[in-house]
Amino acid sequence: MPEDEEETLSGARSFWSGSITFGLVSVPVNLYSANRPKAVSLKMIDRNGTPLSRRYICPRENRPVGQDEIVRGYEIEKEEYVVVTDEELEKLEPKKSREIELSRFVELSEIDRLYFERAYYLVPEGSSGRAYRLLAHTMERKGRAGIATFVMRGKEHVVAIIAEKGILRAETLRFHDEIRSAEDVGLPEIEKAPDRKIGIFTKEIEKRTGKELDRGFLADRYAERLLALVRRKVESQEGVVKQKAPGEESEGAEIIDLMEVLKRSVKESKGTEPPKKKKKAAGLKERARLYKKSKTELYEKAQELEIPGRSRMSKEELAQAIEKSS
Repeated sequence: MPEDEEETLSGARSFWSGSITFGLVSVPVNLYSANRPKAVSLKMIDRNGTPLSRRYICPRENRPVGQDEIVRGYEIEKEEYVVVTDEELEKLEPKKSREIELSRFVELSEIDRLYFERAYYLVPEGSSGRAYRLLAHTMERKGRAGIATFVMRGKEHVVAIIAEKGILRAETLRFHDEIRSAEDVGLPEIEKAPDRKIGIFTKEIEKRTGKELDRGFLADRYAERLLALVRRKVESQEGVVKQKAPGEESEGAEIIDLMEVLKRSVKESKGTEPPKKKKKAAGLKERARLYKKSKTELYEKAQELEIPGRSRMSKEELAQAIEKSS
């Protein structure tokens, strides 16, 4: 599963826990994503079914560049950069916190929906249900939204806490310089619409107006067509490729089939296996645990091991670097 996929096979799971605080009030909560991961995605593979790794190429020397050769730079002029190190970036990271501190409340109608970025549910934890219900009821009745900052996955977010139907929701907000105005995109000055035309448009809109939004309109038609295509190809076995077993392909193939290798190794290790084979099975088991960790967990481990270039590594590259350093 991708590291940002906040669901398990049995359903959604919390990936952040802390407290909503304001004044002397503290409400312990868990955070759940209100959005499901994209159901359909395609991976880049070769014609033999081996997933491909992304590599950086130096265009001047026309060669792959190793992680130890890569640094980050901020462009100040054309082809002129200021180099920023991993250590300098880490010092700029916000301090970890388990609090969503409501610094102020505003009318919900005052927040332009253009600022809304991603939605999360805030669910009461332990015995905080009563305080949670009181807060949600009061905010909803007053039509207020709480504005707060909190740290999630090493990044500081500004959020609007909104109450609807007794449930608190956190909407991460875009920063003001990320929003374009109508003038920024060159929209012409709006002229007054003639009354006769307004009447015609009103009638046409009324014809097509329903009492509620049909969820069918929100279906991902492309994803449905793509899944149907995949099902047809599976049934006919057209274009179906299977990656070769570990040992026959590159290390990348071994990583993808790691769980299958682990199952076989554990099965073989039962009974009268020599110590060497048992040790190998244990090593594979430990490797499986490593590759199942999230990117954030791998990055924190890379920090402990002081692995250079870690902030630019993908999840797979972090796991490989940690494995080599262990």
